Amino acid sequence: MPNSNSLSEKLRRVLDIAVASSGLLILSPLMAFIALVILLETGRPVFYTQTRIGKGGKEFRIFKFRKFYANNGDSGPLLTIRGDSRMTRVGKVLERTKLDELPQFLNVLRGDMAMVGPRPETAVAIDRVFSKYRALLNYKPGIFGPAQVAFRNAGTLYPEHIDRHTFYREAILPLKAALDLAYYPRRTLLGDLTWIIRGILVVVGLYPTIRKLPPLPIATPGE
Repeated sequence: MPNSNSLSEKLRRVLDIAVASSGLLILSPLMAFIALVILLETGRPVFYTQTRIGKGGKEFRIFKFRKFYANNGDSGPLLTIRGDSRMTRVGKVLERTKLDELPQFLNVLRGDMAMVGPRPETAVAIDRVFSKYRALLNYKPGIFGPAQVAFRNAGTLYPEHIDRHTFYREAILPLKAALDLAYYPRRTLLGDLTWIIRGILVVVGLYPTIRKLPPLPIATPGE
């Protein structure tokens, strides 16, 4: 288990604060513009929050720009897929560019998240399947990381004939966990910086992502 009092952890926290603060400062005009277009299209609220599971199993509220019609994000499926009917026109752009996640810099400053770490999962995912991957809860969740980069376009991977939550639980989550568990036990500060750079490159389409998954033995409805 990582030692939270180690020098590397302290330096990592300094890096988190520096990058998140700089990101908020540099991107504040863009974030203000996004907030404005959300208000103009569908009104309030501008932000969307959801309970996620952090380090040690502690719950926290993750911040995002709202990309769904008001209240639809709470009543529908927890996962977003390509062509999701709950998304507004602005929301579709935010989903495609991942700009809806910019408010998570606030989560980093609050200490809920790090710049690099496993993607925070919902309580449903933790309860149902995460017992196999509970070692990931030893690490603070992050904005960037191996799984986030590889599955940048995860919303395009879901087959139409399979329940999205089943597919995520049985096909995507194990692969994400395997990628993360291969990195975080041996992580370094230089490695974290590399994943931040890769994360930025993948957003602008300059780093490869997983575009297709091999066939998996997942039962379709009625089988």
